[in-house]
Amino acid sequence: MANNNIGPKRLVVGAHYGLRDWLAQRVTAIVMALYTIILLVSFLAGSNFSYEGWAGLFARQWFKIATFVAFLALFYHAWVGMRDVWMDYVTKSVALRLVFQVATLLWLVGCAGWAAQIIWRV
Repeated sequence: MANNNIGPKRLVVGAHYGLRDWLAQRVTAIVMALYTIILLVSFLAGSNFSYEGWAGLFARQWFKIATFVAFLALFYHAWVGMRDVWMDYVTKSVALRLVFQVATLLWLVGCAGWAAQIIWRV
């Protein structure tokens, strides 16, 4: 009988994180969509569209936390997507892929630190 590699006894190789990444992309997208709705409602309900009005909106601690959580979701969303691009489409060289992944990770961590500085500066 020929081994057709189908069924419960098939040989599965790889990192086994497809479902986890798929779920992470959906959850982070939902977090970003909810934040967009909160921001849109705050904008449409507000009447003071000056710097002081926006600073007042971001002066609330809960809004700063919600903004930072949305940024973290954005950065993780970007990480999962870019890591998949590097692994699947750009290079098959493990060393070059590692360089791209580390550069992406450092860039996103730097962006998260910068976002925190901006948010809590207001």
